[in-house]
This record gives sequence, C-alpha cells and structure tokens, in this order.
Amino acid sequence: MSTTTSSRKLTIDDIADQRAYDRERDAYRAEVIALKKVRRVHVGPILTLLFENATTIRFQVQEMARAEKIASDDGIQTELDMYNPLVPEPGHLAGTLFLELVDDDQLREWLPKLVGIERALVLRIGNGDDVADVRCVVDAEHDKQLTRDETTASVHYVHFSFSEAEVARFEAELVTLVSDHPNYAFQAVLTQETVASLLTDLLP
Repeated sequence: MSTTTSSRKLTIDDIADQRAYDRERDAYRAEVIALKKVRRVHVGPILTLLFENATTIRFQVQEMARAEKIASDDGIQTELDMYNPLVPEPGHLAGTLFLELVDDDQLREWLPKLVGIERALVLRIGNGDDVADVRCVVDAEHDKQLTRDETTASVHYVHFSFSEAEVARFEAELVTLVSDHPNYAFQAVLTQETVASLLTDLLP
C-alpha cells in the first residue's frame, strides 16, 4: 500500500481488505510513524498537536478496522465519516490535540484547569510586531460530544484556515505554535521539516 499526502478525502476504495492490509502493515506502519514524527509538535510539558493528513487518517481507519474486525462497506464508511474531516483541504490544516496525562492525579489536576484548551492554539506566522495569527477552531461534532463547562477531554480535533496571503507567509517566515490559555501559556517553533510537510496540505 502506498501512502499519500493528497488533500482528497478518503473513500472505501482507499481502504485495503484485512488480508491485503496485513501483508503491507509493517512497512506502512513504519512509514506513518516516520511521518508523524515530523508532523507532531510538542507545546509545553503535556500538550502535543499531531497535524493529520490523508496518510495518517488512512492508517487510523485501517487500524480501527483491523482492531474491531470491521469488514463491511457500511462499517468502513462509518469510520471514514468520523475521520475524514481531519483530512485537510488546500488552505487548511487539521490536527489531533493530545493532553499527555499519565495518571489519575494528573488528570484530576489538569483537565479542570484546561477547559477551553481546544480553542487556545494559534499558529503565529512571522516575528516581532508583524505577525499573522491563525487561531484554531474546534471540530463541530467533537465539540458537541466532549466539550464541558467544568472539565475538558484529553483529546480534541482542531482545524486552522488560512488566507492565500497567510499561506505565502507560512512558506517564507518563522511559524510558531502558541497556546495562549490562561493556565497553559507555552509555545514551540515549527522546524523547517515540519513546515515543509504542512505545506503539502496548504498548497493546492
């Protein structure tokens, strides 16, 4: 199975049946792990944003089908309907936000403090006084299911939408992922390798 960085949404034809997938799985998994390493950005001690694309989402669907023994077209389509919104179109980025909390004490401490974290991420393009801020928006279906007033979830799905001018600047200037949540103010500069990978999503 070959991977793709296309922004085209996935269809049933993109998902291999189980026997075919098992033959390809080790090599495909290694390729996706390497891709995720480039597209994963750590912001502060506990927040990670993985920028998704068609390759990472196809892997997610294949693994879900394998684990849940989903073989029917209807079952695969249900998974595609769930995850396809995270395949970005030109001018957009999409990501999975993880709060990497490893025990109950951390969960009890951080989840109430980080209500609203899914709206606190900004991609800041440029440096000094001349910057363009692109703030994330939350996946609507996910927001209805997991957003609460008193606590947050440890996983969120977020999206960023760029103008043509912002895409041009993204290609040429410093890009920083910023959390401006009042209880979690951290930032991380994107590497050139990460920027190059994300441009395959942003550019037509």
